This record gives sequence, structure tokens and C-alpha cells, in this order.
Amino acid sequence: MKQGLTFSQAVYDDKGKLLRLTVSQDGKYRIWLPISKQSPLIAEATLLYEDRFFRWHPGVNPASLVRAAWQTYVAKGRRLGASTITMQLARIRYGIDSRSVSGKLHQILKALQIEMHYSKDEIIEAYLNLAPYGLNVEGAGAASLVYFGKRPSEISLYEALTLAVVPQDPAERMFGNQRELLDARRSLFNKWATRHPEARDQETFMSTLPVISRPADLPFKAPHFVFDVLSRLRSEPEIFTSIDSGLQDTLERVSRTYMGRSRKSGIRNMAVMLVDYRTMEIKALLGSADYFDDAIQGQVDGTSGLRSPGSTIKPFIYALAIDQGLLHPMSMLHDSPANFGAYSPENFDNKFIGPIKVKDALVRSRNVPAMNVAAMLGERGIYEFLQEAEVEPLMDKSFYGMAIAMGGIEISMRQMVELYSIFPNRGVLRHLNFLRQAPGQRPESGKRLLSPEASYITMQMLSENPPAGDAVPSQWKPGKSPVSWKTGTSFSFRDAWSIGIAGPYVLAVWVGNFDGSGNPAFVGREAAGPVFFEIVDALRAMGMVQVSDNQRLDIKEVGVCAVSGQMPNQHCPRTVKTSFIPGKSPIDKCTIHRRVLIDKRTGLRACSNTARGTKAEVYEFWPSDLLKIFRLAGIPRRTPPPYMPSCKDKDVYLADGIAPKIISPGRNVEFSTRASGSPSSEKVAFIAVTDADMTEVHWFLDERYLGRSESRTPFYWSPKPGRYVLRAVDFMGRSDSMELVVSVVN
Repeated sequence: MKQGLTFSQAVYDDKGKLLRLTVSQDGKYRIWLPISKQSPLIAEATLLYEDRFFRWHPGVNPASLVRAAWQTYVAKGRRLGASTITMQLARIRYGIDSRSVSGKLHQILKALQIEMHYSKDEIIEAYLNLAPYGLNVEGAGAASLVYFGKRPSEISLYEALTLAVVPQDPAERMFGNQRELLDARRSLFNKWATRHPEARDQETFMSTLPVISRPADLPFKAPHFVFDVLSRLRSEPEIFTSIDSGLQDTLERVSRTYMGRSRKSGIRNMAVMLVDYRTMEIKALLGSADYFDDAIQGQVDGTSGLRSPGSTIKPFIYALAIDQGLLHPMSMLHDSPANFGAYSPENFDNKFIGPIKVKDALVRSRNVPAMNVAAMLGERGIYEFLQEAEVEPLMDKSFYGMAIAMGGIEISMRQMVELYSIFPNRGVLRHLNFLRQAPGQRPESGKRLLSPEASYITMQMLSENPPAGDAVPSQWKPGKSPVSWKTGTSFSFRDAWSIGIAGPYVLAVWVGNFDGSGNPAFVGREAAGPVFFEIVDALRAMGMVQVSDNQRLDIKEVGVCAVSGQMPNQHCPRTVKTSFIPGKSPIDKCTIHRRVLIDKRTGLRACSNTARGTKAEVYEFWPSDLLKIFRLAGIPRRTPPPYMPSCKDKDVYLADGIAPKIISPGRNVEFSTRASGSPSSEKVAFIAVTDADMTEVHWFLDERYLGRSESRTPFYWSPKPGRYVLRAVDFMGRSDSMELVVSVVN
């Protein structure tokens, strides 16, 4: 009976509240629902009013036809139709004009034909889905939603009796003469009460006019989300989504208020997502600041568009390094000038601060340390991680180079939310869920991308990021905040991000313009951070449940040197606690604090560790690049004095010194040179940092000696095609090496 017709789709939130009722292609509100999904009150009331003998006649009631013919054509009284439910269905379905004798005969023949091919249940089901209920509303399912805002399975007796009497004169009874509607419903109620005496206690309600809504009053909530769901499920009459209407309203209200006061800064558009990471259900989604504002392309869904994530990608770099045993939260990193091939990253404030702990580098979003950590990663770097996470689209790895660590890729908010859900889900990636989860339904198993320990430690580091905006400082304690979050700002201030975990949710906020135009106001902490925490505060006021589970994780709290972040040696003056993964986290001994012998007479460093007239003292041995930053900043360090003038190179001793470190060129960077045959005018800078007691470094390419340079001073080399091993060696024979590749381009 549905052939050739198009139908509406009803989209509900997670509690069955209507979000949207679409119109059919011919402009009708018409939704086909099995009779099992409609209240039995509707069918019974309809049959009682329209066709009491429906279950017994063959589609035509002869007695009713004779009575109608006599009344209409012989007695010339009020016109009676005598149509059964089956006959009415035939008229509706086949467009029959039954006002003439020939039309009535056509209707009777079609009714008999319907009865031969369909069961009684199928016939009443078709009638209830196609009958006219006034305006452009057809079917009891659509009428229930439009007029009463209820699913047909939730209809009361009062409402079922109202619907039952409408199809006989839909235009007049629904929005015309409602007195006629009251009389018809009261008459039907008397018949109902005869059959169901227990309903007599509802008689007083039958004299009141029903509160009826119009199609214009239908909700239009979460439009971007609903359009997406409808595009995925084109044939489902009812779609029960994951959206929580209360959370959606809260998100829209907070965002609307924020946008209202931020327009003076040029902030006109934003997108927001809220996902319950336990089920990966999307609980609220705002695709743009205003769906109906064409000036900001409001109908574009900002949660699915590809944008640069900026520094929001950094937590995964540190998580990978923790997982690979390269560092822990208190490991020391270098925030100093560095070259990665032709790329020399700078920090957002255009400054370098020297040594910095991992957790501080992450929270303060320092670029150079993140680049250094990305270069430390083994074969499974950030690019391979994103590949495993099924981030699309990804260009070839060579397209991004090291810029990928600074957010030099394009990724959607939806994919970023999936990535951040890895942290609270103990390292497991699961995909977003648009539909309501059935009670007891287990979430998908997902794909493990990080260890539970690395995920938890990274999330704990992110919880030390202080709130943005007007958050009350007393409500926040480092490391004990219910919010683990990160900001990001893309190149040329095109995108401002705030993403994090708050209670059981992953919350993402993006501020920017869909046309990609930049604005100096689009800074993550300043543009997206405040509204992020306003939403968090609203969630807290609604009773957001804090979820934090570190049970059954193999994490220990151990003491490390407060200065170096390494395992303390006997000379470290102070230790601090850090999260440590046994058997994985690095166990290198502290190399900063060393015991040396000082000549008592001159105060200079003795030549050997057996010299007489000496005393032992502990000094700090900083790499040359960090020592330079300390000096520029005017920060005094207890560095060792120089050797006595009489010392020869072969005589001096070192106290657990560290080898040089090549900082330029960057690792995993491939250079290219022209195939013209003429010498290249381009130069590659070789730079190394040395231990505090070294002043120069010697450079070797394979076994060929190139020359020497001062620590932190470039040594320039003209690139030639080939694959080489570059080594930097200090005068004590300590060295660092890396592979260097130079390819030919036309």
C-alpha cells in the first residue's frame, strides 16, 4: 500500500523527544509506522467511530450502503457516505471521487480488491498511516507528533478519541468548528464508555477543547546533527539519536551568550561538540553559531569541516613518547633554538626558556620541545599514529615533514574528538555514535593505539592546564582538576581550539571563519578557552559526574632529580615525584649534577681526580644551548670553573659527561639538490650542542673529516646526492650520529 508514496522521518533525542519531523517529497507530514508502534487506543477508537463491523464485512457493508442510498437518493435527506474503512482506504489510495454513482462503484470494487489481497490488520494499518488529519498532515503517526507533540505509542485516550473523529471532516474539525469536534468526540466517548465502563472517570475531560499545535510549532533542534543523521538513514521512519535535548539546549544557550559578547572582537562563528566517551554517543552538537545566518555560512557544519588543529595535536606526541619509554612527565626537555632541515620552529611568544619539564612543555604548549620529542619518536611517529587512527584524508608523509607536530595537517572536529576519547578510554580508539544505545548494549571493542598507562599519564598532565576565562581559581588545583584540556591556534590565526575531557564527556570548541580568513583574536586560550569552561561550568551545575579511574594501571610514583628529571644520583640536592611506568619509563641517571675536584689554591678545576690539594664540590653541567639561554636571561647557574692552565687534553678527566647532540639537521628530514651538475648554492647547516665543559665539536661525514665548529655555531656543507652517516664528536671521543639523505630533483 506504500508504493509510489514518499514519507516523513521522525528524528528523536535519546529520551524519545522529537527533534525534527521532515515533510515528504509531496509536501505532506506523512509517516508510516507499523500498527505495533501505535497505541492500540487509536485503532480501536477509529474502528468504533468509523466502522464497527470492520472485522466481519468483506470490505463493503451492504446494510450501510442500502441505508445511505435510501437517505441520499430517495428520502433526499442528509447525504450519507456508508464507506467502510476499506472503502475509505481505496478512495485515499487510488484518488477516487466517490461523490458520483460511478465513483462509488469504483470505490466498492477497489475495496473488494484490497480485501482479497491484504489482511484486516494490514488494511487498518494502511488507513491509520494515510488518513487525512487536516492541513498537510496525513496518518495518525504524523498527527500525534504534529498536534500533540507525542509519539503515537504515547497517545492518551483523550487524544486517541480526538484523532479518531478528525478524518471524517478534517479541515472543519481540526481548525474550524471545534464545537463540532467536541460533539463528535463526546458521542464517541459514550460508545467507548459502554464498551469500557472504567473510562467513565475521564468523562469531564471530554468537554474541554484539546490543546492542538500546528506544523509551524514543530521543533527544529540540532539541525546540523539531524541533517547528518537523515543523510545516513534515509529510509527509517523513526530515528532515535544519541542527542540529549537538555545538553543541546545548554550548549546552544552558553554559545549564543558567548557569541553575543564576543562580536566586538570579530568572533562571529564557532562549532562545538559534546560526546560521552563511555558510549561515544554525541550528546550535543553545534555546527555553527547560527544555522540561519547566511552571512557566516551558518548551514555549513563546522564539526565535519577540515581545519588545522594547531597545538591540540601535541598531547599525542608526548603520549607516544611516554609509551615508547623515551620520557616521563618530569623528564627535562630543551626549549632552545633548533633547526629541522629548512624548518626553524619558534614558540608562540617568540622566546625560549631553556630547560623545561615534559608536563610544563605540554601545558604551556611550547613548540620547540614538542618538535624535539616528535623527532625522538621511533618508526611509530605521530604520522603513523594518525594513520592507525584512520584520520582522513592524509597526504604522503613527506608532504608534511616535521610541521605535522605543529598541527600542519587538516582534520575535522569529529576526528579530533575521537582522538581525545582515546585518553579516558585507556588508549582505545572508538568511533562516534549518532544513535541511542540500547540499555545494556556494550560499546564497540575499538582499536588500541596507546597503553592505558600512557593514556592516563597524558590526561593527568593535561589536567594541570589552568582554566581559561573567568574560572574561579579556588576551584582549580594543579593535577586535581576534573578537566584535562588543551588549546590550539593554527597558522595565521585561522583556527582557535579548545578540546578536553570533563567528567564523562569529551568537549571540543572551535572558533574561526568557514572561509578560512584569519583574525588575531583567534587564539585558542583567549577565543575558545573561555566558552569551553563556561560550558564545563554549566555541565557541573547540571550534575556532571566526575570519572577518574587509575585502578589496575601499572603506574608507580618515583622520585627523580628535581633539576634534570632523571633518576637521582648521589649528588642531586632535591627530588620530586613523577608518574613512572615500570619496565618502560627511562632510568638514566642524572647527568646535570656532578662531583668534580677543585684546586684549593687557585679555585680552578684540577687536571685529574687524584691530584693533591683539592676538594670535592658538586656543580651543574648544562648543555651549551641551555647554558646560553640562562646567561641571556641573567639566571645564574652553578657551573664548573675552567681547568687549570697547566692541564693538557690527555690529562683531564670528565665526571660522567654527556655526548654532543646534533640539533640541525633534524632527523628524518630528506634534503634535495638540483641535477644540473653545477655546484649547489644551497648550504646545509650542521649544529650540535655539547656538554658544559666542551667548547667545540668535530664533524665527520661517513669516515671523512669535514672540519670543526664552536658549540651551537653552524658548520655549513654543500649537499651532494647520496646517503650518509653524519657524526659530531667532541675531543673526549663522545659522539652523536644520524643518517643524512640527499636526493636529486630536476
